[in-house]
Amino acid sequence: MSHPDAFTRLIQALCVLPNVGPKTAQRMAHALLQQNRQGAAELAHALQHALKQVNHCLDCNTFCEGERCNLCADPQRDPQRLMIVHMPADVAAMERAHCHDGHYFVLMGQINPIQNMDLNSIALEKLVQRLARSTISEIIIATAATAEGDATAYVLIELLKAQPYRISRLARGMPLGSEIEYVDAGTLAQAVYERKQLNHTP
Repeated sequence: MSHPDAFTRLIQALCVLPNVGPKTAQRMAHALLQQNRQGAAELAHALQHALKQVNHCLDCNTFCEGERCNLCADPQRDPQRLMIVHMPADVAAMERAHCHDGHYFVLMGQINPIQNMDLNSIALEKLVQRLARSTISEIIIATAATAEGDATAYVLIELLKAQPYRISRLARGMPLGSEIEYVDAGTLAQAVYERKQLNHTP
């Protein structure tokens, strides 16, 4: 059985990217090899470097190069307030909005049964471990205003409802169907400030 040639292997490799099918991957491969070989080399080098250097923060599970990210290592952050988000881009969006001074936990995914993304697609076990070694009193569920975000929020609420935390979720000021990383800072800040408490824990 013959192995695919180098160009075909590149196309197949590019197909691992989200929303990239064979035709798009073929166009990308052609552009890299025909029009920007230097950029392709820089991309390959950056990817290899990232694979060696980038890990998950021990506390919030985001990407970082050390054991803990800069936000988790910041002594000025409120250690009693934890915001749970889908992806690192959501943390960046919250920080731009200047509406949360506590810590974060990044699930690194969301629940989407249609795409076979179940409980194993989010870092629930790491979240439980994080909570076990913390002094957190309030948890803010900051999942997207989408069906996937609602499903993820439901799982989190069920997981946490018996625990002694004050649990809230972002207000519905966010446009329906919106991902956090694309919401403007003002709307995002308002959704945090007007968040709805989901339990009655003092």
